[in-house]
Amino acid sequence: MPGADSPPLPAAPTYKSRAFAWFWWARVLSTLAVQAESATIGWQVYTIARDTRTVEESAFLVGMVGLAQFVPLFALTFLAGATADRCDRRAILLVCTGVEIVCAVVLATFSLDPNPSLAPVFVVAVLFGASRAFLSPASGAMGPMLVSRDALPRAISRNSLGDQIGAVIGPWVGGVLCAVSPAAAYGGSAALYALAVVALLAVRANTRPEHQPGSRLELIREGIVYVWTNKVVLGAISLDLFTVLLGGATALLPVYASDVLQVGADGFGILRSGPAVGAAVMACALAWRPLRHRAGRWMFAGVAAFGAATLVFAVSESLVVSVVALATLGAADMISVYVRQSLVQVVTPDAMRGRVSAVSGLFIGASAELGEFETGVAARILGPVGAAIFGGIGSLAVAGAWFWMFPSLRKADRLDGTETCKSEQGESQEGPQKGTKSESVAIVS
Repeated sequence: MPGADSPPLPAAPTYKSRAFAWFWWARVLSTLAVQAESATIGWQVYTIARDTRTVEESAFLVGMVGLAQFVPLFALTFLAGATADRCDRRAILLVCTGVEIVCAVVLATFSLDPNPSLAPVFVVAVLFGASRAFLSPASGAMGPMLVSRDALPRAISRNSLGDQIGAVIGPWVGGVLCAVSPAAAYGGSAALYALAVVALLAVRANTRPEHQPGSRLELIREGIVYVWTNKVVLGAISLDLFTVLLGGATALLPVYASDVLQVGADGFGILRSGPAVGAAVMACALAWRPLRHRAGRWMFAGVAAFGAATLVFAVSESLVVSVVALATLGAADMISVYVRQSLVQVVTPDAMRGRVSAVSGLFIGASAELGEFETGVAARILGPVGAAIFGGIGSLAVAGAWFWMFPSLRKADRLDGTETCKSEQGESQEGPQKGTKSESVAIVS
């Protein structure tokens, strides 16, 4: 068994694979650090900007941080995916986490300046985005190497639970430390990254994929073709992309905490944790009782609930109502994440997991970082409340459009490695067209 000679674990969830357990801890610690750092960056950018700018202009600059992270992610994603299918995946994670430690230390140093500038934050955001471009596909492809195939769906739900544990605590840690100083928050993130490195070093398993012949360009093309021709996978990850892209309420949380709800840094940490609390509860529920039937319809129901919860948050003037709406939003999004991750990881051969994870990661990155930019622009034009309302309506519209455009996705049934459904008659590899041969869509071992 992979990782059988790993050192004893600290108190942790029970796993059959010690290597996977250490990998799980590394993900949790890294997520804690990322979320605390992201919350700190958003708060610091907004507070610095508010010294000389309006609410709308400051919200726009927060969104620009997301764009600064997305540009390198977009530019490097396909190269990163091919790299993850050729190089040791654990080594990639170690290098990327080391870069993130440097980013956190640099941000902490600049934060000690009594008159901090926004320019260093944007420069570091670009470097951080480049690091995440390589880390995401390597992480997504490494996990399945550490467990047996029949244990993969449950491992996916446990990975999601670990991510949400980090996402629940991380923003709260960032908010609390921000109340002390941004430098303290960045220092805490650097320490968490360092612990993640220790956990990765304890993973004793073969994490190097089999050698793939052909040039990097050929490997990239194969990954793109695979995603494009599998309409269930394409529909799932694109649905997640556009839903979160339009419904990015989390990018507005510094604005809501400071100027709408007026709850300060402590309240900001509570608001920032709201979506992750709901997602963690849903992840626990899915780990205890995974979706066994009608996975596609559950995914669409989750997206619709996501949009509705965004609308409630948009018009709320109460901290309690806002937190409940954000928790509901996070729980609904968790259903989409669970279905998407299961589809992508279960059906994809290990030799292609890095490239497919890179494409999926690009969609996720676009929905997060580019979504922050879109929300910042909308806030500049419509104001923060108007931008949140626009996002909720947009998410509902996307759910309806994808329900019609991807019939094979809405008919997806099981996620346990057996055949899920047959696509609607007439859906070809290029898309829905009448009179073409039907395509069998299966979630197969």
